[in-house]
Amino acid sequence: MKQVYMDHSATTPADPQVYQAIKPYFMASYGNPSTIYSLGREAKEAVEKAREQVASLINAQPGEVYFTGGGTEAANQAIISYMLRNRNRGNHVITSAVEHHAVLDACRFLEKQGFELTVLPVSPEGLVDPDDLRSALKANTLLVSIMHANNEVGTIQPLKELAAVSRSAGAVFHTDAVQSVGKIPVNVEDLGVDMLSASSHKIYGPKGAGCLYIRKGTRIKNYLHGGAQERKKRPGTENVPGVVGFGKAAELARQNLLERNETLVYLAERLKDGILNNIPCTRLTGHPVHRIPGHVSVCFEFVEGESILLMLDNLGIMASSGSACTSGSLNPSHVLLAMGLSHEIAHGSLRLTLGKNNTEEDVDYVIEVLPGVIHNLREMSPLTPHML
Repeated sequence: MKQVYMDHSATTPADPQVYQAIKPYFMASYGNPSTIYSLGREAKEAVEKAREQVASLINAQPGEVYFTGGGTEAANQAIISYMLRNRNRGNHVITSAVEHHAVLDACRFLEKQGFELTVLPVSPEGLVDPDDLRSALKANTLLVSIMHANNEVGTIQPLKELAAVSRSAGAVFHTDAVQSVGKIPVNVEDLGVDMLSASSHKIYGPKGAGCLYIRKGTRIKNYLHGGAQERKKRPGTENVPGVVGFGKAAELARQNLLERNETLVYLAERLKDGILNNIPCTRLTGHPVHRIPGHVSVCFEFVEGESILLMLDNLGIMASSGSACTSGSLNPSHVLLAMGLSHEIAHGSLRLTLGKNNTEEDVDYVIEVLPGVIHNLREMSPLTPHML
C-alpha cells in the first residue's frame, strides 16, 4: 500500500545530513560542554557553531539565541519569565484567540497568579487586526505575544505591523514562530520582535531541541535554576546532539528556503483545488493567500475529523485534524471556533501539510481517494442532507 505523509506541521523526518551531523555526539564526541578538557571543548564548540547557524537563519546575533528543550518551553520561558521579572512595571499581557496552547496556557497560568489577560479576536481568516491590538494596549501592558503563523490553518499574521504597534506603546513583543522559522523568511530585525520561540523538529531537525531569541537589552527572569548553562537562562547540561541537529537543520533551511517553497506552493495549490473541486460542502480554512507554503486546511460538513483520519490511515495517508498537541481531545479546535465556525463544522476539519519529500503522485493519490472517504462517511452520518 502507498504511504503518504502529510503532517509536516506536526513533525518532520530528520534530514539525512542532520542525522549524519548528530551521530558523532552520541559516542565519539560525547563530552559535557561545561568541562574544560578537550572532549568537553569539542562539544562546546559544536554547540556554539549551532548557535551561529540558528542565529543566521533568523538574522540574530548568536548571543541572543538561547537553546531550550523545544518550542513550548521557549514560549513559556519568554512569557512567564518576562512577566515575573517586570511585574513592578505592570501586570497586563495580551495574546490572541488562535495561539498554540503553549502560549495560551502560559498566559492563563499568569492570569491565575493575578496578572491581567486580554485575548484578542481574529477575523474569519484567522488574522489579528492591528487596530484591535492598539485598542487593547494599556499603560500597564508589559507583553504582547502573537504567533507568526498558525499551526492549524497556516495563516501568517501581519507581524511587523503588530510588533510596531506593541513597541510604540512600550510593550515587549514575543512571537511563537515554531511554524514559520525555516519555512518562510524570518528576520527578527525586520519584524521588530523582542523575543521569538522556535523548534527544531518542524524543520527536519531532531525532537527535543528549540530556542528562544531574546533581543539584547530585554530582561527576563531565570526560568530554571541549577547551573550556568545558556548564560544561566536555561541551566542543565545541553542536549548536544539535539542542538547540533537543530543547527544543521537551520543551515539547510536557509540554503533551500526559496527553492523548496516554490515546489510546496505548487503542490499545495494542486491539492487544494483537487479537494475543493471534487468534494461538495467543503471550505478552505485560514487565509487563502497569506499562509505557510504547503499548508492545506479544510472543513467538511456533516462528517467528523477523527473518522476521516482513521479511514485515511487505512489507505496509507497520514494527516491530522487540527494540532497534534490536542489530538487526544474530543473538543473542536479553539482556532476554528475563534474564526467563527460552528462546532459542527469545526469537528470536520482536516489538515494536510506537505514537506520536501512529497511529490505530485502523493498529491494525486490523496485527491483520488479522499472524495470516496468523505462520501462514505457522509452516507453513514444522520446529519447529511438527502441531496448529497
